[in-house]
Amino acid sequence: MTHIVHAVGHMKVNVIDPEAVVRDATDILGLGVTHRSGGETWLSSNGRAAELVLVHSNENSAHTIGLEALTADLVEEAASLVEASGCTILSRNPSLDCMAAGVTFSTPEGLRFEIHSPIRHKTYGRRYDTLGVGPNRIDHINLITPNPAATRKQLEQIAGMRLSERLVNDSLSWMYGGNRQHHLLGLVEGTGPGLHHVSFEFLEFNQYLRLGDILDRHGKQMMWGPGRHRPGDNTYAYYTDASGMMIECSGVMAHIADDADFVANVITNLERPGNVRDMNVWGTPAPLEWREYFHPFAKIA
Repeated sequence: MTHIVHAVGHMKVNVIDPEAVVRDATDILGLGVTHRSGGETWLSSNGRAAELVLVHSNENSAHTIGLEALTADLVEEAASLVEASGCTILSRNPSLDCMAAGVTFSTPEGLRFEIHSPIRHKTYGRRYDTLGVGPNRIDHINLITPNPAATRKQLEQIAGMRLSERLVNDSLSWMYGGNRQHHLLGLVEGTGPGLHHVSFEFLEFNQYLRLGDILDRHGKQMMWGPGRHRPGDNTYAYYTDASGMMIECSGVMAHIADDADFVANVITNLERPGNVRDMNVWGTPAPLEWREYFHPFAKIA
Protein backbone atom coordinates (compact mmCIF):
# COMPACT_ATOMS: atom_id res chain seq x y z
CA MET A 1 0.00 0.00 0.00
CA THR A 2 1.27 3.47 -0.82
CA HIS A 3 1.68 6.11 1.86
CA ILE A 4 -1.56 8.11 1.90
CA VAL A 5 -0.36 10.36 4.72
CA HIS A 6 2.79 12.34 3.91
CA ALA A 7 3.40 14.34 7.11
CA VAL A 8 1.79 15.78 10.21
CA GLY A 9 -0.64 18.48 9.13
CA HIS A 10 -1.79 20.21 12.31
CA MET A 11 -2.71 19.66 15.94
CA LYS A 12 -6.08 20.94 17.16
CA VAL A 13 -6.54 21.35 20.92
CA ASN A 14 -9.21 22.67 23.26
CA VAL A 15 -7.99 25.37 25.65
CA ILE A 16 -9.66 27.17 28.55
CA ASP A 17 -7.37 30.21 28.43
CA PRO A 18 -6.41 30.81 24.78
CA GLU A 19 -4.56 34.06 25.51
CA ALA A 20 -2.24 32.33 27.98
CA VAL A 21 -1.57 29.51 25.52
CA VAL A 22 -0.95 32.03 22.72
CA ARG A 23 1.56 33.88 24.93
CA ASP A 24 3.47 30.66 25.55
CA ALA A 25 3.31 29.64 21.88
CA THR A 26 4.55 33.02 20.63
CA ASP A 27 6.87 34.25 23.40
CA ILE A 28 8.48 30.90 24.27
CA LEU A 29 8.20 28.56 21.28
CA GLY A 30 8.13 31.33 18.68
CA LEU A 31 5.00 30.57 16.66
CA GLY A 32 3.06 33.34 14.96
CA VAL A 33 -0.70 33.94 15.11
CA THR A 34 -2.14 33.60 11.61
CA HIS A 35 -5.90 33.75 12.20
CA ARG A 36 -8.45 34.55 14.92
CA SER A 37 -12.20 34.10 14.50
CA GLY A 38 -15.16 31.96 15.40
CA GLY A 39 -13.72 30.78 18.68
CA GLU A 40 -10.45 29.57 17.14
CA THR A 41 -6.88 30.82 17.03
CA TRP A 42 -4.43 29.45 14.49
CA LEU A 43 -0.67 29.52 14.93
CA SER A 44 2.21 28.47 12.70
CA SER A 45 6.00 28.34 12.82
CA ASN A 46 6.38 29.08 9.11
CA GLY A 47 4.42 30.08 6.00
CA ARG A 48 1.68 27.52 6.55
CA ALA A 49 -1.69 28.95 7.53
CA ALA A 50 -2.06 26.67 10.55
CA GLU A 51 -0.03 24.14 12.51
CA LEU A 52 -1.43 24.54 16.04
CA VAL A 53 -5.16 25.27 16.22
CA LEU A 54 -6.61 26.42 19.55
CA VAL A 55 -10.33 25.86 20.04
CA HIS A 56 -11.63 28.21 22.76
CA SER A 57 -13.32 25.81 25.17
CA ASN A 58 -14.28 25.00 28.76
CA GLU A 59 -11.63 22.28 29.02
CA ASN A 60 -7.99 21.65 28.20
CA SER A 61 -7.84 18.59 25.97
CA ALA A 62 -6.68 17.21 22.65
CA HIS A 63 -9.28 17.66 19.90
CA THR A 64 -7.96 16.24 16.59
CA ILE A 65 -4.66 15.07 15.12
CA GLY A 66 -4.34 16.37 11.56
CA LEU A 67 -2.44 14.21 9.07
CA GLU A 68 -1.59 15.70 5.70
CA ALA A 69 -1.96 13.90 2.37
CA LEU A 70 -0.55 15.41 -0.81
CA THR A 71 -3.77 15.43 -2.86
CA ALA A 72 -7.54 15.55 -2.46
CA ASP A 73 -7.74 12.19 -4.26
CA LEU A 74 -5.65 10.60 -1.50
CA VAL A 75 -8.00 12.10 1.10
CA GLU A 76 -10.91 10.50 -0.70
CA GLU A 77 -9.05 7.18 -0.80
CA ALA A 78 -8.51 7.38 2.95
CA ALA A 79 -12.21 8.14 3.48
CA SER A 80 -13.15 5.01 1.53
CA LEU A 81 -11.09 2.88 3.95
CA VAL A 82 -12.34 4.24 7.28
CA GLU A 83 -15.40 2.10 7.90
CA ALA A 84 -13.74 -1.17 6.84
CA SER A 85 -11.11 -0.55 9.51
CA GLY A 86 -13.75 -0.35 12.23
CA CYS A 87 -13.57 3.43 12.60
CA THR A 88 -16.35 6.00 12.21
CA ILE A 89 -16.46 8.97 9.83
CA LEU A 90 -17.40 12.15 11.69
CA SER A 91 -17.13 14.58 8.77
CA ARG A 92 -16.27 14.51 5.07
CA ASN A 93 -15.58 18.26 4.97
CA PRO A 94 -12.27 19.95 5.81
CA SER A 95 -12.30 21.38 9.33
CA LEU A 96 -10.27 24.47 8.34
CA ASP A 97 -10.84 26.70 5.33
CA CYS A 98 -7.09 26.70 4.61
CA MET A 99 -7.32 23.23 3.12
CA ALA A 100 -9.36 21.95 0.19
CA ALA A 101 -10.33 18.46 1.38
CA GLY A 102 -10.53 16.55 4.62
CA VAL A 103 -12.11 13.55 6.30
CA THR A 104 -12.38 13.34 10.10
CA PHE A 105 -12.85 9.99 11.80
CA SER A 106 -12.84 8.51 15.27
CA THR A 107 -11.41 5.20 16.43
CA PRO A 108 -13.07 2.75 18.83
CA GLU A 109 -10.34 3.72 21.33
CA GLY A 110 -11.61 7.34 21.38
CA LEU A 111 -8.97 9.02 19.21
CA ARG A 112 -9.90 11.57 16.52
CA PHE A 113 -7.93 12.09 13.30
CA GLU A 114 -8.38 14.26 10.23
CA ILE A 115 -6.64 13.30 6.99
CA HIS A 116 -6.56 16.41 4.85
CA SER A 117 -5.04 17.94 1.74
CA PRO A 118 -2.09 20.34 2.11
CA ILE A 119 -2.62 23.43 4.24
CA ARG A 120 -2.33 26.74 2.39
CA HIS A 121 1.27 27.87 2.42
CA LYS A 122 3.19 31.07 1.63
CA THR A 123 6.56 30.00 0.28
CA TYR A 124 8.23 33.29 1.21
CA GLY A 125 6.15 34.06 4.29
CA ARG A 126 7.94 31.81 6.74
CA ARG A 127 9.89 34.44 8.70
CA TYR A 128 8.34 36.97 11.08
CA ASP A 129 9.21 38.89 14.23
CA THR A 130 9.04 36.72 17.35
CA LEU A 131 10.30 36.81 20.93
CA GLY A 132 10.39 33.01 21.03
CA VAL A 133 12.91 30.50 19.75
CA GLY A 134 11.40 29.93 16.31
CA PRO A 135 11.13 26.26 15.25
CA ASN A 136 11.09 25.09 11.65
CA ARG A 137 7.80 23.14 11.54
CA ILE A 138 5.48 20.80 13.39
CA ASP A 139 7.03 17.38 12.86
CA HIS A 140 5.47 14.63 15.00
CA ILE A 141 2.87 13.82 17.64
CA ASN A 142 2.84 11.13 20.32
CA LEU A 143 -0.61 9.89 21.28
CA ILE A 144 -1.81 7.64 24.11
CA THR A 145 -4.06 4.70 23.28
CA PRO A 146 -5.43 1.82 25.37
CA ASN A 147 -4.87 -0.54 22.43
CA PRO A 148 -1.67 0.32 20.51
CA ALA A 149 -1.89 -2.72 18.21
CA ALA A 150 -5.45 -1.77 17.14
CA THR A 151 -4.53 1.89 16.61
CA ARG A 152 -1.49 0.89 14.57
CA LYS A 153 -3.59 -1.41 12.36
CA GLN A 154 -6.13 1.39 11.76
CA LEU A 155 -3.39 3.82 10.73
CA GLU A 156 -1.88 1.21 8.43
CA GLN A 157 -5.23 0.47 6.77
CA ILE A 158 -6.57 4.03 6.47
CA ALA A 159 -3.47 6.22 6.19
CA GLY A 160 -0.93 3.84 4.66
CA MET A 161 1.42 4.51 7.58
CA ARG A 162 4.05 1.93 8.49
CA LEU A 163 5.85 0.78 11.58
CA SER A 164 9.41 2.07 11.98
CA GLU A 165 10.25 0.81 15.47
CA ARG A 166 8.56 -0.65 18.53
CA LEU A 167 9.14 -2.07 21.97
CA VAL A 168 8.63 -5.84 21.94
CA ASN A 169 5.56 -5.53 24.23
CA ASP A 170 4.00 -2.81 22.01
CA SER A 171 3.87 -0.34 24.91
CA LEU A 172 5.57 2.21 22.64
CA SER A 173 5.82 2.18 18.85
CA TRP A 174 6.59 4.64 16.09
CA MET A 175 5.00 5.01 12.63
CA TYR A 176 6.19 6.80 9.51
CA GLY A 177 4.59 8.21 6.38
CA GLY A 178 5.42 9.48 2.93
CA ASN A 179 8.11 11.96 3.96
CA ARG A 180 10.10 8.99 5.37
CA GLN A 181 11.20 10.62 8.63
CA HIS A 182 11.52 7.97 11.35
CA HIS A 183 8.10 8.77 12.79
CA LEU A 184 5.15 11.08 12.37
CA LEU A 185 3.28 9.43 15.22
CA GLY A 186 4.37 7.71 18.40
CA LEU A 187 1.85 5.33 19.98
CA VAL A 188 2.06 5.10 23.77
CA GLU A 189 0.05 2.51 25.68
CA GLY A 190 -2.16 4.08 28.35
CA THR A 191 -5.45 3.65 30.18
CA GLY A 192 -7.39 6.14 28.08
CA PRO A 193 -7.11 8.07 24.81
CA GLY A 194 -4.78 11.00 25.23
CA LEU A 195 -2.00 13.17 23.92
CA HIS A 196 1.53 12.67 25.16
CA HIS A 197 3.29 15.48 23.30
CA VAL A 198 3.34 17.65 20.19
CA SER A 199 6.75 18.22 18.61
CA PHE A 200 8.23 21.12 16.66
CA GLU A 201 11.52 20.76 14.79
CA PHE A 202 14.67 22.67 15.73
CA LEU A 203 17.42 23.01 13.12
CA GLU A 204 20.28 24.16 15.39
CA PHE A 205 21.39 22.99 18.82
CA ASN A 206 21.87 26.52 20.12
CA GLN A 207 18.07 26.85 19.98
CA TYR A 208 17.95 24.69 23.12
CA LEU A 209 20.10 27.29 24.88
CA ARG A 210 17.60 29.99 23.96
CA LEU A 211 14.69 27.76 24.95
CA GLY A 212 16.09 27.14 28.43
CA ASP A 213 16.74 30.82 29.08
CA ILE A 214 13.36 31.91 27.72
CA LEU A 215 11.58 29.31 29.85
CA ASP A 216 13.46 30.61 32.89
CA ARG A 217 12.35 34.18 32.15
CA HIS A 218 8.76 32.92 32.09
CA GLY A 219 9.10 31.06 35.39
CA LYS A 220 9.20 27.66 33.68
CA GLN A 221 11.78 24.97 33.07
CA MET A 222 12.36 21.94 30.88
CA MET A 223 10.68 18.75 32.01
CA TRP A 224 13.37 16.66 30.30
CA GLY A 225 16.37 17.33 28.11
CA PRO A 226 18.30 18.29 26.14
CA GLY A 227 19.34 14.82 25.02
CA ARG A 228 19.28 12.55 21.98
CA HIS A 229 16.80 9.71 21.51
CA ARG A 230 17.95 6.38 20.11
CA PRO A 231 14.65 5.73 18.22
CA GLY A 232 14.61 8.46 15.56
CA ASP A 233 18.11 9.70 16.47
CA ASN A 234 16.66 13.17 17.15
CA THR A 235 17.70 15.59 19.86
CA TYR A 236 14.97 16.67 22.28
CA ALA A 237 13.79 18.90 25.11
CA TYR A 238 10.31 18.97 26.67
CA TYR A 239 8.21 21.48 28.61
CA THR A 240 4.51 22.08 29.25
CA ASP A 241 2.48 25.10 28.15
CA ALA A 242 -0.28 27.05 29.92
CA SER A 243 -2.90 24.44 29.03
CA GLY A 244 -0.82 21.60 30.44
CA MET A 245 0.05 20.26 26.97
CA MET A 246 3.57 18.89 26.63
CA ILE A 247 5.67 20.43 23.85
CA GLU A 248 8.76 18.72 22.48
CA CYS A 249 11.43 20.63 20.61
CA SER A 250 13.06 18.01 18.41
CA GLY A 251 16.11 17.96 16.19
CA VAL A 252 16.04 16.54 12.67
CA MET A 253 15.19 12.83 12.60
CA ALA A 254 16.76 9.88 10.84
CA HIS A 255 15.13 9.11 7.48
CA ILE A 256 14.07 5.78 6.01
CA ALA A 257 15.67 5.91 2.57
CA ASP A 258 14.95 2.37 1.34
CA ASP A 259 11.23 2.10 2.00
CA ALA A 260 10.75 -1.12 0.02
CA ASP A 261 13.33 -3.14 1.95
CA PHE A 262 13.00 -1.47 5.36
CA VAL A 263 12.44 -3.77 8.35
CA ALA A 264 11.11 -2.17 11.55
CA ASN A 265 13.43 -2.40 14.55
CA VAL A 266 12.15 -4.24 17.64
CA ILE A 267 13.60 -3.23 21.02
CA THR A 268 13.63 -6.32 23.23
CA ASN A 269 15.43 -4.95 26.29
CA LEU A 270 12.68 -3.42 28.46
CA GLU A 271 14.29 -3.48 31.91
CA ARG A 272 15.27 -0.17 33.49
CA PRO A 273 17.92 1.03 34.00
CA GLY A 274 19.61 -1.50 31.71
CA ASN A 275 17.66 -0.36 28.64
CA VAL A 276 18.46 3.34 29.00
CA ARG A 277 21.01 3.14 26.17
CA ASP A 278 18.41 1.48 23.94
CA MET A 279 16.25 4.58 24.33
CA ASN A 280 18.83 7.36 24.80
CA VAL A 281 22.08 8.02 22.98
CA TRP A 282 22.99 10.63 25.58
CA GLY A 283 21.25 12.65 28.25
CA THR A 284 19.50 11.65 31.46
CA PRO A 285 16.93 8.82 31.61
CA ALA A 286 13.29 9.88 31.21
CA PRO A 287 11.87 11.18 34.51
CA LEU A 288 8.71 9.66 35.98
CA GLU A 289 6.78 12.87 35.24
CA TRP A 290 7.49 12.43 31.52
CA ARG A 291 6.83 8.68 31.47
CA GLU A 292 3.45 9.05 33.20
CA TYR A 293 2.34 12.24 31.45
CA PHE A 294 -1.26 12.26 30.16
CA HIS A 295 -3.26 15.00 28.41
CA PRO A 296 -6.81 13.76 27.73
CA PHE A 297 -8.57 13.55 24.40
CA ALA A 298 -11.94 15.29 24.32
CA LYS A 299 -14.83 12.83 24.52
CA ILE A 300 -16.39 12.13 21.14
CA ALA A 301 -20.15 12.58 21.03
